[in-house]
Amino acid sequence: MPEKTLKEKTAKGLMWGTISNGAQLVLGTLFGIFLARILSPSDYGMVGLLTVFSQIASVLQDSGFRTALANRREIVHEDYNAVFWFNVGTSCVMYLLLFFLAPLITEFYQHSDAAANQDLSELTPLARFSFLGFVIASLGTAHYAYLFRTLQVKQKAIITVISLTTSSTIGLTMALKGYAYWGLATQGIAFTTCNTILFWYFSKWRPTLPVSFHPLKEMFGFSSKLLANDICNNINGNILSVMLGRFYAVHDVGLYNQANKWTSMVSTMVLGTIKDVAQPVLRNVETERERHKRVFRKMLRFNAFMVFPALFGLALISRELILITVTEKWLDCVPLMQILCAGAFTVPIQYLCANLVITKERSDLVLWNTVGMGLTQISAIFFSYPYGIHTMVCVYTAINIAWLTIWFYFVHREIGLRLWEAVLDLFPYAALAALAMVVTAFVTSPIENIYLLLGLKIFIAALLYGGLMWLFGSVTFKECISYLLNKKRAR
Repeated sequence: MPEKTLKEKTAKGLMWGTISNGAQLVLGTLFGIFLARILSPSDYGMVGLLTVFSQIASVLQDSGFRTALANRREIVHEDYNAVFWFNVGTSCVMYLLLFFLAPLITEFYQHSDAAANQDLSELTPLARFSFLGFVIASLGTAHYAYLFRTLQVKQKAIITVISLTTSSTIGLTMALKGYAYWGLATQGIAFTTCNTILFWYFSKWRPTLPVSFHPLKEMFGFSSKLLANDICNNINGNILSVMLGRFYAVHDVGLYNQANKWTSMVSTMVLGTIKDVAQPVLRNVETERERHKRVFRKMLRFNAFMVFPALFGLALISRELILITVTEKWLDCVPLMQILCAGAFTVPIQYLCANLVITKERSDLVLWNTVGMGLTQISAIFFSYPYGIHTMVCVYTAINIAWLTIWFYFVHREIGLRLWEAVLDLFPYAALAALAMVVTAFVTSPIENIYLLLGLKIFIAALLYGGLMWLFGSVTFKECISYLLNKKRAR
Protein backbone atom coordinates (compact mmCIF):
# COMPACT_ATOMS: atom_id res chain seq x y z
CA MET A 1 0.00 0.00 0.00
CA PRO A 2 1.49 3.40 -0.98
CA GLU A 3 2.53 5.74 1.82
CA LYS A 4 0.04 8.44 0.87
CA THR A 5 -2.86 6.00 0.62
CA LEU A 6 -1.97 4.45 3.96
CA LYS A 7 -1.93 7.86 5.62
CA GLU A 8 -5.28 8.78 4.10
CA LYS A 9 -6.88 5.52 5.17
CA THR A 10 -5.41 5.81 8.65
CA ALA A 11 -6.55 9.43 9.07
CA LYS A 12 -10.01 8.62 7.77
CA GLY A 13 -10.24 5.58 10.02
CA LEU A 14 -9.17 7.57 13.07
CA MET A 15 -11.67 10.32 12.22
CA TRP A 16 -14.60 7.92 11.87
CA GLY A 17 -13.45 6.00 14.92
CA THR A 18 -13.48 9.23 16.90
CA ILE A 19 -16.93 10.18 15.58
CA SER A 20 -18.31 6.73 16.29
CA ASN A 21 -16.94 6.52 19.79
CA GLY A 22 -17.91 10.10 20.56
CA ALA A 23 -21.47 9.25 19.58
CA GLN A 24 -21.31 6.06 21.66
CA LEU A 25 -20.06 8.04 24.64
CA VAL A 26 -22.87 10.59 24.38
CA LEU A 27 -25.63 8.02 23.76
CA GLY A 28 -24.26 5.55 26.29
CA THR A 29 -24.01 8.27 28.92
CA LEU A 30 -27.53 9.58 28.34
CA PHE A 31 -29.23 6.18 28.36
CA GLY A 32 -26.98 4.99 31.18
CA ILE A 33 -28.04 7.94 33.32
CA PHE A 34 -31.74 7.21 32.85
CA LEU A 35 -31.27 3.50 33.57
CA ALA A 36 -29.15 4.10 36.67
CA ARG A 37 -31.76 6.49 38.04
CA ILE A 38 -34.45 3.84 37.65
CA LEU A 39 -32.54 0.71 38.63
CA SER A 40 -30.65 -0.18 41.80
CA PRO A 41 -27.05 -1.34 42.32
CA SER A 42 -28.40 -4.85 42.92
CA ASP A 43 -30.07 -4.87 39.48
CA TYR A 44 -26.76 -4.06 37.84
CA GLY A 45 -25.07 -6.58 40.10
CA MET A 46 -27.30 -9.44 38.91
CA VAL A 47 -26.27 -8.89 35.30
CA GLY A 48 -22.67 -8.28 36.31
CA LEU A 49 -22.46 -11.73 37.91
CA LEU A 50 -22.98 -13.31 34.48
CA THR A 51 -20.75 -11.11 32.37
CA VAL A 52 -17.60 -13.21 32.54
CA PHE A 53 -19.43 -16.41 31.57
CA SER A 54 -21.17 -14.92 28.53
CA GLN A 55 -17.99 -13.22 27.35
CA ILE A 56 -15.88 -16.36 27.64
CA ALA A 57 -18.55 -18.31 25.75
CA SER A 58 -18.52 -15.64 23.06
CA VAL A 59 -14.74 -15.94 22.75
CA LEU A 60 -14.95 -19.74 22.52
CA GLN A 61 -17.47 -19.64 19.69
CA ASP A 62 -15.25 -17.19 17.78
CA SER A 63 -12.10 -19.21 18.54
CA GLY A 64 -9.80 -16.44 17.30
CA PHE A 65 -10.70 -17.07 13.66
CA ARG A 66 -12.15 -13.58 13.17
CA THR A 67 -8.79 -11.99 13.94
CA ALA A 68 -7.04 -14.68 11.91
CA LEU A 69 -9.17 -13.67 8.91
CA ALA A 70 -8.14 -10.04 9.29
CA ASN A 71 -4.48 -10.99 9.56
CA ARG A 72 -4.24 -13.26 6.47
CA ARG A 73 -2.22 -11.88 3.59
CA GLU A 74 -4.55 -13.36 0.97
CA ILE A 75 -8.17 -14.28 1.60
CA VAL A 76 -10.93 -15.97 -0.42
CA HIS A 77 -14.62 -16.76 0.02
CA GLU A 78 -13.89 -20.23 1.41
CA ASP A 79 -12.00 -18.68 4.34
CA TYR A 80 -14.95 -16.53 5.41
CA ASN A 81 -17.38 -19.38 4.81
CA ALA A 82 -15.49 -21.87 6.98
CA VAL A 83 -15.24 -19.38 9.85
CA PHE A 84 -18.93 -18.47 9.60
CA TRP A 85 -20.26 -22.04 9.82
CA PHE A 86 -17.75 -23.03 12.48
CA ASN A 87 -18.78 -20.08 14.67
CA VAL A 88 -22.49 -20.81 14.29
CA GLY A 89 -22.07 -24.50 15.14
CA THR A 90 -19.77 -23.87 18.08
CA SER A 91 -22.03 -21.17 19.56
CA CYS A 92 -25.04 -23.51 19.52
CA VAL A 93 -23.06 -26.20 21.34
CA MET A 94 -21.76 -23.65 23.86
CA TYR A 95 -25.26 -22.34 24.53
CA LEU A 96 -26.64 -25.81 25.23
CA LEU A 97 -23.74 -26.46 27.61
CA LEU A 98 -24.27 -23.20 29.50
CA PHE A 99 -28.03 -23.70 29.53
CA PHE A 100 -27.58 -26.82 31.65
CA LEU A 101 -24.73 -25.32 33.71
CA ALA A 102 -26.74 -22.21 34.66
CA PRO A 103 -27.97 -23.69 37.99
CA LEU A 104 -24.35 -24.41 38.97
CA ILE A 105 -23.43 -20.77 38.28
CA THR A 106 -26.21 -19.70 40.64
CA GLU A 107 -25.03 -22.19 43.24
CA PHE A 108 -21.46 -20.83 43.00
CA TYR A 109 -22.61 -17.35 44.04
CA GLN A 110 -25.09 -18.59 46.64
CA HIS A 111 -22.41 -20.46 48.57
CA SER A 112 -21.00 -17.37 50.21
CA ASP A 113 -21.70 -15.49 53.42
CA ALA A 114 -22.63 -12.36 51.48
CA ALA A 115 -25.38 -14.21 49.59
CA ALA A 116 -27.13 -15.42 52.73
CA ASN A 117 -29.73 -12.64 52.69
CA GLN A 118 -29.97 -12.24 48.93
CA ASP A 119 -32.54 -13.63 46.50
CA LEU A 120 -30.69 -15.16 43.57
CA SER A 121 -33.58 -17.40 42.48
CA GLU A 122 -33.90 -15.65 39.08
CA LEU A 123 -30.21 -15.83 38.25
CA THR A 124 -30.62 -19.18 36.43
CA PRO A 125 -33.35 -18.06 33.97
CA LEU A 126 -31.57 -14.72 33.56
CA ALA A 127 -28.38 -16.56 32.63
CA ARG A 128 -30.15 -18.75 30.09
CA PHE A 129 -31.68 -15.69 28.48
CA SER A 130 -28.48 -13.60 28.50
CA PHE A 131 -26.40 -16.35 26.95
CA LEU A 132 -28.51 -16.19 23.78
CA GLY A 133 -26.48 -13.10 22.89
CA PHE A 134 -23.36 -14.96 21.78
CA VAL A 135 -25.43 -17.32 19.60
CA ILE A 136 -26.87 -14.33 17.76
CA ALA A 137 -23.42 -12.70 17.56
CA SER A 138 -21.98 -15.78 15.86
CA LEU A 139 -24.13 -15.07 12.80
CA GLY A 140 -22.21 -11.84 12.20
CA THR A 141 -18.59 -12.63 13.06
CA ALA A 142 -17.45 -13.34 9.49
CA HIS A 143 -19.26 -10.24 8.23
CA TYR A 144 -17.60 -8.15 10.93
CA ALA A 145 -14.22 -9.54 9.85
CA TYR A 146 -14.99 -8.51 6.26
CA LEU A 147 -15.78 -4.92 7.31
CA PHE A 148 -12.76 -4.85 9.61
CA ARG A 149 -10.34 -6.16 6.99
CA THR A 150 -11.53 -3.69 4.35
CA LEU A 151 -11.31 -0.73 6.77
CA GLN A 152 -15.01 0.14 6.43
CA VAL A 153 -14.91 2.23 9.60
CA LYS A 154 -17.69 4.60 8.50
CA GLN A 155 -20.13 1.71 8.06
CA LYS A 156 -19.18 0.27 11.43
CA ALA A 157 -19.74 3.65 13.05
CA ILE A 158 -23.26 3.79 11.59
CA ILE A 159 -23.94 0.23 12.76
CA THR A 160 -22.84 0.95 16.31
CA VAL A 161 -24.85 4.15 16.67
CA ILE A 162 -28.05 2.56 15.34
CA SER A 163 -27.63 -0.55 17.48
CA LEU A 164 -26.86 1.44 20.62
CA THR A 165 -29.84 3.75 20.15
CA THR A 166 -32.27 0.90 19.46
CA SER A 167 -31.11 -1.40 22.24
CA SER A 168 -30.88 1.38 24.84
CA THR A 169 -34.41 2.50 24.03
CA ILE A 170 -35.65 -1.05 24.54
CA GLY A 171 -33.75 -1.42 27.83
CA LEU A 172 -35.00 1.92 29.13
CA THR A 173 -38.61 1.11 28.22
CA MET A 174 -38.44 -2.22 30.03
CA ALA A 175 -36.86 -0.59 33.09
CA LEU A 176 -39.68 1.95 33.20
CA LYS A 177 -42.16 -0.93 33.01
CA GLY A 178 -40.56 -2.48 36.10
CA TYR A 179 -38.58 -5.34 34.51
CA ALA A 180 -35.39 -4.29 36.39
CA TYR A 181 -32.38 -6.46 35.46
CA TRP A 182 -34.38 -8.20 32.74
CA GLY A 183 -34.37 -4.88 30.94
CA LEU A 184 -30.56 -4.73 31.14
CA ALA A 185 -30.28 -8.28 29.79
CA THR A 186 -32.71 -7.56 26.97
CA GLN A 187 -30.77 -4.43 26.08
CA GLY A 188 -27.67 -6.58 25.56
CA ILE A 189 -29.55 -9.06 23.37
CA ALA A 190 -31.08 -6.24 21.31
CA PHE A 191 -27.69 -4.60 20.76
CA THR A 192 -26.18 -7.85 19.48
CA THR A 193 -29.19 -8.54 17.23
CA CYS A 194 -29.08 -5.07 15.65
CA ASN A 195 -25.32 -5.37 15.13
CA THR A 196 -25.69 -8.73 13.40
CA ILE A 197 -28.47 -7.57 11.08
CA LEU A 198 -26.54 -4.47 10.06
CA PHE A 199 -23.31 -6.40 9.56
CA TRP A 200 -25.18 -8.45 6.97
CA TYR A 201 -26.66 -5.32 5.40
CA PHE A 202 -23.35 -3.48 4.93
CA SER A 203 -21.17 -6.49 4.11
CA LYS A 204 -21.03 -7.81 0.55
CA TRP A 205 -20.08 -11.30 1.66
CA ARG A 206 -22.68 -14.10 2.07
CA PRO A 207 -22.27 -17.67 3.44
CA THR A 208 -22.87 -20.66 1.17
CA LEU A 209 -23.36 -24.41 1.34
CA PRO A 210 -21.72 -26.87 1.14
CA VAL A 211 -18.86 -25.81 3.36
CA SER A 212 -15.24 -26.93 3.62
CA PHE A 213 -13.46 -26.51 6.94
CA HIS A 214 -10.03 -27.02 5.41
CA PRO A 215 -9.10 -23.28 5.69
CA LEU A 216 -9.50 -23.54 9.47
CA LYS A 217 -6.54 -25.91 9.64
CA GLU A 218 -4.28 -23.25 8.14
CA MET A 219 -5.52 -20.63 10.60
CA PHE A 220 -5.65 -22.85 13.69
CA GLY A 221 -2.04 -22.40 14.82
CA PHE A 222 -2.52 -18.63 14.84
CA SER A 223 -6.12 -18.53 16.05
CA SER A 224 -5.72 -21.06 18.87
CA LYS A 225 -3.25 -18.77 20.64
CA LEU A 226 -5.58 -15.81 20.14
CA LEU A 227 -8.44 -17.89 21.53
CA ALA A 228 -6.54 -18.65 24.71
CA ASN A 229 -5.41 -15.04 24.90
CA ASP A 230 -8.96 -13.70 24.53
CA ILE A 231 -10.23 -16.06 27.22
CA CYS A 232 -7.53 -14.84 29.59
CA ASN A 233 -8.30 -11.22 28.69
CA ASN A 234 -11.97 -11.71 29.53
CA ILE A 235 -11.12 -13.38 32.82
CA ASN A 236 -8.67 -10.58 33.63
CA GLY A 237 -11.26 -7.92 32.81
CA ASN A 238 -14.05 -9.52 34.84
CA ILE A 239 -12.22 -11.20 37.70
CA LEU A 240 -13.13 -8.40 40.10
CA SER A 241 -16.86 -8.85 39.41
CA VAL A 242 -16.56 -12.59 40.01
CA MET A 243 -14.59 -12.16 43.24
CA LEU A 244 -16.95 -9.46 44.48
CA GLY A 245 -19.95 -11.66 43.65
CA ARG A 246 -18.39 -14.53 45.56
CA PHE A 247 -17.22 -12.68 48.68
CA TYR A 248 -19.41 -9.58 48.80
CA ALA A 249 -23.04 -8.61 48.25
CA VAL A 250 -24.69 -8.18 44.83
CA HIS A 251 -25.08 -4.51 45.81
CA ASP A 252 -21.28 -4.18 45.92
CA VAL A 253 -20.97 -5.83 42.50
CA GLY A 254 -23.41 -3.23 41.18
CA LEU A 255 -21.39 -0.35 42.63
CA TYR A 256 -18.19 -1.67 41.09
CA ASN A 257 -19.87 -2.27 37.74
CA GLN A 258 -21.26 1.28 37.73
CA ALA A 259 -17.80 2.72 38.44
CA ASN A 260 -16.22 0.43 35.86
CA LYS A 261 -18.88 1.33 33.30
CA TRP A 262 -18.04 5.04 33.42
CA THR A 263 -14.31 4.39 33.33
CA SER A 264 -14.56 1.79 30.58
CA MET A 265 -16.75 4.13 28.56
CA VAL A 266 -13.87 6.58 28.37
CA SER A 267 -11.05 4.08 27.76
CA THR A 268 -13.19 2.23 25.20
CA MET A 269 -13.88 5.50 23.40
CA VAL A 270 -10.15 6.04 22.99
CA LEU A 271 -9.58 2.39 22.09
CA GLY A 272 -12.31 2.58 19.49
CA THR A 273 -10.58 5.41 17.64
CA ILE A 274 -7.68 3.09 16.79
CA LYS A 275 -9.28 -0.35 17.07
CA ASP A 276 -10.52 -0.46 13.50
CA VAL A 277 -7.26 0.76 11.96
CA ALA A 278 -4.42 -0.45 14.23
CA GLN A 279 -4.04 -4.03 13.03
CA PRO A 280 -4.68 -3.43 9.29
CA VAL A 281 -2.33 -0.43 9.20
CA LEU A 282 0.41 -2.07 11.26
CA ARG A 283 0.07 -5.17 9.11
CA ASN A 284 0.71 -3.14 5.96
CA VAL A 285 4.05 -1.83 7.24
CA GLU A 286 5.30 -4.84 9.21
CA THR A 287 7.97 -5.72 6.65
CA GLU A 288 9.70 -2.32 7.13
CA ARG A 289 11.11 -2.27 10.67
CA GLU A 290 11.80 1.46 11.00
CA ARG A 291 8.50 2.43 9.40
CA HIS A 292 6.71 -0.08 11.62
CA LYS A 293 8.27 1.52 14.66
CA ARG A 294 7.42 5.03 13.43
CA VAL A 295 3.76 4.19 12.80
CA PHE A 296 3.47 2.43 16.17
CA ARG A 297 4.93 5.40 18.06
CA LYS A 298 2.58 7.76 16.29
CA MET A 299 -0.41 5.67 17.36
CA LEU A 300 1.01 5.48 20.87
CA ARG A 301 1.24 9.28 21.10
CA PHE A 302 -2.28 9.66 19.72
CA ASN A 303 -3.48 7.24 22.41
CA ALA A 304 -1.76 9.21 25.15
CA PHE A 305 -3.02 12.52 23.81
CA MET A 306 -6.61 11.25 24.08
CA VAL A 307 -6.69 8.91 27.05
CA PHE A 308 -4.87 10.80 29.82
CA PRO A 309 -6.99 13.99 29.82
CA ALA A 310 -10.18 11.96 29.39
CA LEU A 311 -9.54 9.65 32.36
CA PHE A 312 -7.91 12.21 34.65
CA GLY A 313 -10.79 14.55 33.81
CA LEU A 314 -13.32 11.86 34.70
CA ALA A 315 -11.63 11.36 38.07
CA LEU A 316 -11.76 15.13 38.62
CA ILE A 317 -15.51 15.43 38.01
CA SER A 318 -16.58 11.99 39.27
CA ARG A 319 -18.37 13.16 42.42
CA GLU A 320 -20.36 15.93 40.72
CA LEU A 321 -21.07 13.68 37.74
CA ILE A 322 -22.52 10.88 39.86
CA LEU A 323 -24.60 13.19 42.05
CA ILE A 324 -26.10 15.04 39.08
CA THR A 325 -26.63 12.12 36.74
CA VAL A 326 -27.46 8.98 38.72
CA THR A 327 -28.22 10.52 42.14
CA GLU A 328 -26.81 10.02 45.62
CA LYS A 329 -27.67 6.30 45.79
CA TRP A 330 -24.59 5.64 43.62
CA LEU A 331 -22.23 7.96 45.52
CA ASP A 332 -20.28 5.06 47.03
CA CYS A 333 -18.97 4.16 43.58
CA VAL A 334 -17.02 7.45 43.28
CA PRO A 335 -13.84 6.29 45.10
CA LEU A 336 -13.85 3.10 43.00
CA MET A 337 -14.21 5.15 39.83
CA GLN A 338 -11.29 7.39 40.77
CA ILE A 339 -9.03 4.40 41.43
CA LEU A 340 -10.00 2.79 38.14
CA CYS A 341 -9.34 6.06 36.27
CA ALA A 342 -5.73 5.92 37.43
CA GLY A 343 -5.11 2.68 35.58
CA ALA A 344 -7.62 2.49 32.72
CA PHE A 345 -5.19 4.27 30.38
CA THR A 346 -3.45 0.90 30.03
CA VAL A 347 -6.38 -0.63 28.10
CA PRO A 348 -5.81 1.01 24.68
CA ILE A 349 -2.03 0.89 25.09
CA GLN A 350 -2.04 -2.85 25.84
CA TYR A 351 -4.31 -3.36 22.85
CA LEU A 352 -1.92 -1.47 20.60
CA CYS A 353 1.08 -3.45 21.86
CA ALA A 354 -0.75 -6.75 21.40
CA ASN A 355 -1.75 -5.88 17.84
CA LEU A 356 1.80 -4.96 16.93
CA VAL A 357 3.05 -8.32 18.16
CA ILE A 358 0.20 -10.08 16.34
CA THR A 359 1.17 -8.44 13.04
CA LYS A 360 4.58 -10.08 13.50
CA GLU A 361 2.70 -13.40 13.72
CA ARG A 362 3.79 -13.86 17.33
CA SER A 363 0.42 -14.50 18.90
CA ASP A 364 2.22 -16.91 21.26
CA LEU A 365 3.95 -13.94 22.92
CA VAL A 366 0.63 -12.18 23.39
CA LEU A 367 -0.85 -15.34 24.90
CA TRP A 368 1.88 -15.95 27.46
CA ASN A 369 2.00 -12.30 28.41
CA THR A 370 -1.75 -12.24 29.01
CA VAL A 371 -1.64 -15.50 30.96
CA GLY A 372 1.14 -14.16 33.17
CA MET A 373 -0.74 -10.95 33.88
CA GLY A 374 -3.95 -12.85 34.59
CA LEU A 375 -2.36 -15.26 37.05
CA THR A 376 -0.69 -12.35 38.83
CA GLN A 377 -3.98 -10.46 39.06
CA ILE A 378 -5.98 -13.44 40.29
CA SER A 379 -3.40 -14.30 42.95
CA ALA A 380 -3.10 -10.72 44.17
CA ILE A 381 -6.86 -10.16 44.26
CA PHE A 382 -7.47 -13.43 46.10
CA PHE A 383 -5.03 -12.50 48.85
CA SER A 384 -6.27 -8.89 49.05
CA TYR A 385 -10.05 -9.45 49.22
CA PRO A 386 -10.17 -9.71 53.05
CA TYR A 387 -8.91 -6.10 53.21
CA GLY A 388 -11.89 -4.62 51.39
CA ILE A 389 -13.13 -3.67 47.93
CA HIS A 390 -10.97 -0.56 47.63
CA THR A 391 -7.81 -2.53 48.34
CA MET A 392 -8.78 -5.11 45.71
CA VAL A 393 -9.34 -2.41 43.10
CA CYS A 394 -6.05 -0.68 43.99
CA VAL A 395 -4.11 -3.93 43.62
CA TYR A 396 -5.82 -4.69 40.30
CA THR A 397 -5.01 -1.21 38.99
CA ALA A 398 -1.37 -1.32 40.12
CA ILE A 399 -0.78 -4.63 38.34
CA ASN A 400 -2.25 -3.28 35.08
CA ILE A 401 0.10 -0.28 35.19
CA ALA A 402 3.20 -2.27 36.13
CA TRP A 403 2.55 -4.83 33.41
CA LEU A 404 3.02 -2.22 30.69
CA THR A 405 6.76 -2.71 31.15
CA ILE A 406 6.32 -6.35 30.11
CA TRP A 407 4.28 -5.38 27.06
CA PHE A 408 6.92 -2.89 25.97
CA TYR A 409 9.60 -5.54 26.40
CA PHE A 410 7.87 -7.63 23.72
CA VAL A 411 7.42 -4.55 21.54
CA HIS A 412 11.16 -3.87 21.87
CA ARG A 413 11.93 -7.42 20.73
CA GLU A 414 9.84 -6.98 17.60
CA ILE A 415 10.59 -3.42 16.43
CA GLY A 416 13.42 -2.19 18.65
CA LEU A 417 11.37 0.37 20.60
CA ARG A 418 13.17 0.99 23.89
CA LEU A 419 11.25 1.45 27.14
CA TRP A 420 12.56 5.00 27.60
CA GLU A 421 11.30 5.90 24.11
CA ALA A 422 7.83 4.63 24.99
CA VAL A 423 7.92 6.57 28.27
CA LEU A 424 8.90 9.73 26.35
CA ASP A 425 5.90 9.17 24.09
CA LEU A 426 3.50 8.77 27.02
CA PHE A 427 4.81 10.84 29.92
CA PRO A 428 4.40 14.40 28.52
CA TYR A 429 0.69 13.84 27.90
CA ALA A 430 0.17 12.25 31.32
CA ALA A 431 2.08 15.03 33.09
CA LEU A 432 0.33 17.88 31.28
CA ALA A 433 -3.10 16.28 31.76
CA ALA A 434 -2.42 15.82 35.48
CA LEU A 435 -1.19 19.42 35.77
CA ALA A 436 -4.34 20.70 34.06
CA MET A 437 -6.56 18.72 36.45
CA VAL A 438 -4.67 19.78 39.59
CA VAL A 439 -4.85 23.47 38.63
CA THR A 440 -8.54 23.08 37.78
CA ALA A 441 -9.29 21.44 41.14
CA PHE A 442 -7.49 24.26 42.98
CA VAL A 443 -9.21 27.05 41.02
CA THR A 444 -12.69 25.58 41.44
CA SER A 445 -12.35 24.46 45.08
CA PRO A 446 -14.30 27.44 46.56
CA ILE A 447 -17.38 26.70 44.39
CA GLU A 448 -20.20 24.88 46.21
CA ASN A 449 -22.94 24.65 43.55
CA ILE A 450 -22.35 21.23 41.98
CA TYR A 451 -23.87 22.18 38.60
CA LEU A 452 -21.65 25.23 38.25
CA LEU A 453 -18.71 23.26 39.62
CA LEU A 454 -19.13 20.48 37.04
CA GLY A 455 -19.40 22.91 34.14
CA LEU A 456 -16.42 24.99 35.21
CA LYS A 457 -14.23 21.95 35.86
CA ILE A 458 -14.85 20.65 32.34
CA PHE A 459 -14.38 24.05 30.70
CA ILE A 460 -11.23 25.05 32.62
CA ALA A 461 -9.60 21.61 32.35
CA ALA A 462 -10.20 21.44 28.58
CA LEU A 463 -8.94 25.01 28.12
CA LEU A 464 -5.82 24.36 30.19
CA TYR A 465 -4.99 21.08 28.50
CA GLY A 466 -5.45 22.53 25.02
CA GLY A 467 -3.37 25.55 26.00
CA LEU A 468 -0.58 23.39 27.38
CA MET A 469 -0.57 21.26 24.22
CA TRP A 470 -0.21 24.41 22.11
CA LEU A 471 2.39 25.96 24.43
CA PHE A 472 4.62 22.89 24.36
CA GLY A 473 4.21 22.45 20.61
CA SER A 474 2.54 19.01 20.57
CA VAL A 475 2.75 17.69 17.00
CA THR A 476 -0.15 15.30 17.61
CA PHE A 477 -2.34 18.16 18.84
CA LYS A 478 -1.49 20.33 15.84
CA GLU A 479 -2.11 17.52 13.38
CA CYS A 480 -5.51 16.73 14.89
CA ILE A 481 -6.56 20.37 14.74
CA SER A 482 -5.25 20.76 11.20
CA TYR A 483 -7.04 17.65 10.01
CA LEU A 484 -10.33 18.69 11.55
CA LEU A 485 -10.01 22.13 9.96
CA ASN A 486 -9.08 20.59 6.59
CA LYS A 487 -5.92 22.71 6.39
CA LYS A 488 -3.70 19.72 5.68
CA ARG A 489 -3.88 15.98 5.64
CA ALA A 490 -3.00 14.00 8.76
CA ARG A 491 0.52 12.60 8.59
